[in-house]
Amino acid sequence: MDVILLERVEKLGAIGDVVSVKNGFARNYLLPRKKALRANAANKKVFEANRAQIEADNANRKAEAQVASKDVDGKSLTLIRQASNVGALYGSVSTRDLVEALEADGTRLAKSQIVLDRPIKNIGLHEVKVQLHPEVSVTIKINVARSPEEADLQAQGVDVAASMFEREESGFTEDYDPNAEPGEIATDREDEAQG
Repeated sequence: MDVILLERVEKLGAIGDVVSVKNGFARNYLLPRKKALRANAANKKVFEANRAQIEADNANRKAEAQVASKDVDGKSLTLIRQASNVGALYGSVSTRDLVEALEADGTRLAKSQIVLDRPIKNIGLHEVKVQLHPEVSVTIKINVARSPEEADLQAQGVDVAASMFEREESGFTEDYDPNAEPGEIATDREDEAQG
């Protein structure tokens, strides 16, 4: 289906571009969200008649987004979550969690503005893209840790998960008897000789 874009759509085109997209994408996403019009003769005339107004509205929204981006750009959030010994979270950090954390920090964003390619499932530092406008995006830093102390270490650049794994490996060694039968309980050889 051919559509006329009413705003810039990433990986598709800019305002006024006539692009060919799949029918489902147009019907389910572009048309209901008023991002595009069907590319027929009547809609082309309507678009050309209103082009100046559409571009002016877009410029105003872009200017507002650029002002708002100054508050959000480079913001750092710390989320304390429960995790396993190897750093895997019990659950994951989703866009809803990020919106709530930003709201607690005094920044209001919609869930649709946070671009999270996949949920965060490990402790550590993560960068998340925030799309304030189709032409304005910023990055925020998310510090996911098990405790505030761990979060401080991660913020200083220490890889807590790696150092914790090394400490675990070196802490325990098991005696190995190459002559033992499978399933045999290891005993002290001197006790057997005396017994």
